Amino acid sequence: MTEASYLREKLERISPTESVERVVVQHFAVPLLQALGFDDSEIREEFETGCGQVDLAARKNGDPEDIFLRSPKNPYLLLEAKSRVVNLKEGSCYRDAVCQIESYLLAKNCKSAKWGIITNANNIQLWRKHGKVVHPATANLDISSNNIEGIVRNLRDKIENYERALTICVYNNKGGVGKTTTVINLAAALATKRKKVLVVDFDSQGDLTRSLGVTPGKITLTQCLKDPKIDVHSVVQTYRLKTVRQGKQSIVSIFDIIPRDPELETLTDSQAVAYIQKGTRRLRDLIAPLRNEYDYILIDCPTQWLYFSQSGVFAADVILIPTRPDDLSSLSNAVRVITKFIPETARSRQDGGPIALPIFFNGVSSGSEYTIQLANEEIDKLINQEKSVDLRPYFWPHFKKGNEDKSIFRIPDYAVISSASFARRPAVFRDRRVLEYYQSLAREYFIDE
Repeated sequence: MTEASYLREKLERISPTESVERVVVQHFAVPLLQALGFDDSEIREEFETGCGQVDLAARKNGDPEDIFLRSPKNPYLLLEAKSRVVNLKEGSCYRDAVCQIESYLLAKNCKSAKWGIITNANNIQLWRKHGKVVHPATANLDISSNNIEGIVRNLRDKIENYERALTICVYNNKGGVGKTTTVINLAAALATKRKKVLVVDFDSQGDLTRSLGVTPGKITLTQCLKDPKIDVHSVVQTYRLKTVRQGKQSIVSIFDIIPRDPELETLTDSQAVAYIQKGTRRLRDLIAPLRNEYDYILIDCPTQWLYFSQSGVFAADVILIPTRPDDLSSLSNAVRVITKFIPETARSRQDGGPIALPIFFNGVSSGSEYTIQLANEEIDKLINQEKSVDLRPYFWPHFKKGNEDKSIFRIPDYAVISSASFARRPAVFRDRRVLEYYQSLAREYFIDE
């Protein structure tokens, strides 16, 4: 009997109204981990994460002295189980379980953890951790004795074939919030942290490509989109900078880029839908072969919610949303992205993604505390008006019950940031203060240092 068949039998023996969490842990969760390839010595119950005890933790054993059951450290996968009467399909119980697995994965004793699972033997969802980002690796799946073996195969395939890159689309359905500037300088800041980064210019206007002074090669992005037979590596270029150290000039590779080409600029949304197979899914498929070659893939796309922006959001694991405290439309449009566009994309993808990261303020001028106060008051109104989604984590990620921390990460409005494009180089390489702010942005959202 295979582990998956054994799991199916165990599942069938659990009452649909089982209210004891321990039964789900022993008779479903442990056999599930065994079906995922972990033996008894690689599974530990009630693992102390540093932020509470998770029901189960697992990792492969190393040498004979490194047995996880005896040496409970450096877990690879965490599993939080609930009883079958707890609703993990939707609602507050589901949201609480998601917050719980996220806090465990980010806890101090789980730096090595890459995966999290929440399940009640009725539903199951796999979560992936990349640095400081925890995002869905599958949809929230219904479990039955008929599909459990297929679910196990899917989960095991994802866990055993861990993809290196986190794909980030920087997007707001409002212009003038610094999307392109954010992509360029965040990419450069990540590169200074020894991360391998790819930037994709999927804005038909091509401001990013122009700002970096990159010229498309013989094989273009548009050709690659239209012809699936073209190897995507043929359109990847490297952005380099000239540097002078100790009187010697050298050229340093910073990050890779897929530039916009002139044909993409002339391609209307209706033409793109007509000429490019798979429509808005095509970009995600195009960059798939690159996801194991980079730590981060950043996508720049236009403002209007049409083909190019829909493609960028569809291709991403997470959406980073720049706003401005002095632009109320940027805040209300961020709500549209969070409550309408991202859920719409997630329903189309059916794999749990993408998800929104908390907003940040871009271009904050000095002495703007009153403006920040007004922006927070507006955010309060937006949160109270929205009944379908709890918006607080997307605007005030540090907000806790009893601790009304409404701080939002800020990038200051230095002139050098906007003028750097004239020098065809990221602003982070022109001003040390700018570099420090974008490195802080990287640490706030992505890098776990």
